[in-house]
Amino acid sequence: MKRRFKIVTGLAAVVIAAATGILALGVPPADAAVGGSGPYPADYETSSGLPNHTIYRPQNLPAEKLPVFVWGNGGCSGNGLSQQNFLREIASHGFLAIANGAPNGSGSTTAQQLTQSIDWAVAENSRSGSKYYGRLDTTRIAAGGFSCGGLEAYAVSGDPRVTTTTIFSSGLLNDADDYQLRRLTRPIAYFIGGPSDIAYPNAMDDWGKLPATLPAFMGNLNVGHGGTYDQTNGGEFGRVAVLYLKWRLKGDTTAGSQFVGPDCGLCRSQWQVQQKNLTLDGGTPPTSPSPSVPPSGSPSTAPGCSAAYRVQDQWSGGFVAGVVVTAGNAAINGWRVSVTLPGGAAVTSVWNAVGTGTSGTVTMANAQYNGRLAAGQTAGFGFQGTGTGAGATVSCTAS
Repeated sequence: MKRRFKIVTGLAAVVIAAATGILALGVPPADAAVGGSGPYPADYETSSGLPNHTIYRPQNLPAEKLPVFVWGNGGCSGNGLSQQNFLREIASHGFLAIANGAPNGSGSTTAQQLTQSIDWAVAENSRSGSKYYGRLDTTRIAAGGFSCGGLEAYAVSGDPRVTTTTIFSSGLLNDADDYQLRRLTRPIAYFIGGPSDIAYPNAMDDWGKLPATLPAFMGNLNVGHGGTYDQTNGGEFGRVAVLYLKWRLKGDTTAGSQFVGPDCGLCRSQWQVQQKNLTLDGGTPPTSPSPSVPPSGSPSTAPGCSAAYRVQDQWSGGFVAGVVVTAGNAAINGWRVSVTLPGGAAVTSVWNAVGTGTSGTVTMANAQYNGRLAAGQTAGFGFQGTGTGAGATVSCTAS
């Protein structure tokens, strides 16, 4: 069952209302980074052939062809500068990013505008005399969006020209819309703001309903619904979006290693990670932690699954830890991890698992959406605690 997060409905769009200190949507960020951090300093422009859109591109088009990323703004805002730091950062790494809405535009957008962006890019790539003539890779197109814009991205995910979908702090609002999940056939990635994100329950509900064989990534960064889009170069969401697009649209497997396997780059960071059916370039994802970055606790195996514990952050008086659960040689229907904490440590909050107990040996069982794992598949959960996290041990039991 979907939990409806606060919305305002209109004829053209669903507009997310920020009610808990969320950064204002549709307002150009004050610290807009000039150019982005990539090798191709980027800016935005408009085109008479694509009204009510904002086009982010390298200022000097590189020799390499640019894959295309079409974007729906938070709140379905008609201001194409709503996430300008984030989109300029993506463009600076060799992409053409097209946002719904004119620069400083007003009103609301629709999913149809994402289709218009794709149509325009394909046409410009084929039009003699266009600055983009033969300069775009229109076989590699991603659709993405933040909050209400994520609903727009879902709506066009069935377009055969879309090769991957990216959902940022969003989830379908009604069970009646789940057909959009069932029709997915190409990779999807979710980047969500953790349990404090108002879209979190809906995103996790969607995650549990994806087609069984669909390649999918779920990353949760506990920053809430507002994300990091207004930070310089789009902050952490900008960084991971670039990596994901480099992997999926440019075939960069080094970037892809941030998302694939139990020892993926984001698995060893503040992100809470889940994966389904992910491989690098058709290969087999890694199955053991890198010896150069061992977990801070000792991995322990049991029939059916294994668990690896890692302290992700430690400060005076508290810590954040993550655990990666890996299914064994056969599929499992659920898992339960026992975590023996060091003396004086206590759990204060848990995400992506159901916790029992707060000190000594505590148990963390799968949530409704992440218990069923195929052979070798992983799921992750995390928790925050008081005291010191180093020295904990874990064991896993499958069902």
